[in-house]
Amino acid sequence: MTGTMKRLLLLVALVCTACLGAEEGVKPDDTARFLAGLPVRGTALEPLARQTAWAEHATEFDKAWKELDARQLAKIRAWGPEFLGAAFTAKEPVFYFFSGPDILYAQTFFPNAATYVLCGLEPVGAVPEVEHLPPAALAAGLANLRKSMNSALSFSFFITKEMKVDLRSSQLSGTLPILYVFLARAGCRIDQVQLLGLTPNGGTSPLRAETPGVKINFTSAGGAAQTLYYFTTDLANDGIRRDPGFIRFCEGLGAGRSLVKAASYLMHTGEFSQAREFLLTHSATLVEDDSGIPVRDFEAAKWSLRYFGTYAGPIELFKQHHQPEMADAYQVAHAPELPFGFGYRWHPRESSLIIATPK
Repeated sequence: MTGTMKRLLLLVALVCTACLGAEEGVKPDDTARFLAGLPVRGTALEPLARQTAWAEHATEFDKAWKELDARQLAKIRAWGPEFLGAAFTAKEPVFYFFSGPDILYAQTFFPNAATYVLCGLEPVGAVPEVEHLPPAALAAGLANLRKSMNSALSFSFFITKEMKVDLRSSQLSGTLPILYVFLARAGCRIDQVQLLGLTPNGGTSPLRAETPGVKINFTSAGGAAQTLYYFTTDLANDGIRRDPGFIRFCEGLGAGRSLVKAASYLMHTGEFSQAREFLLTHSATLVEDDSGIPVRDFEAAKWSLRYFGTYAGPIELFKQHHQPEMADAYQVAHAPELPFGFGYRWHPRESSLIIATPK
């Protein structure tokens, strides 16, 4: 082999090594910070952050997040220790049914949980790889990401019908980009991301068959190792019968803390009785608004209920789910004011919140 050929092969090897290094250099946490509009200096994504589209994205997200934290998150963090007590610092798993990608409120109400389990009908999507997107596609993807999160940032909940369209309309698709953003903006560091599935008996599988999902290992802002699971699943009784893996996975985690918010009053119907029964039998603490489990289903001999805010009844879309029992309870409860919005009645002066604890 000639000296020229050796030098050529060495050059090719160096180029390939550099390319491999750039690919390996894009860590999940770098991607999360990029999507969240946070600085990515010193990472493989720094050149992309010089694009005008990203600068606009970061400016808009900074403004929206500052408003959200002042209006909602900071107030929940101040409220939680007093009214949630030991549940606020508990490490037991958190079950957040009908959540979609809303890890933000689960972690704000229960910041020390070791495991968070979220679910919804929304697809997981592919692991975001912003470094491979053409500039035009990246700009459109960032704009669509802001659009898909607009209701959650403004009103504290996702509008499901709109989100189903938004999460499929760009190359940054599915719930994963939103989970990335919420974790990054909460000050967490994403350590590992694994697409997986659930078998019918509730076991995890590297194959995305059965119940598709994702497992995210991350480090909290306080330095604790935590795990987030999100699964795409149907919690109607028929859905659980067809695909029981999710409920069996949750059963394997034992008792935990539960959160229900803006849940479309699904558990007010017989079609979601199994999901309702799971929460009633596996919740050491349950935080919900009036769209969760109806007050009538908490047996007085088994549950202690504390009421907060004001019960103004359901919004017009769900007016058929008015609860006379809840209205009566608020009449005599002398409920403390709620300093933040919660659920469909997103204004603090109209929001209701219940903390249910087994006796």
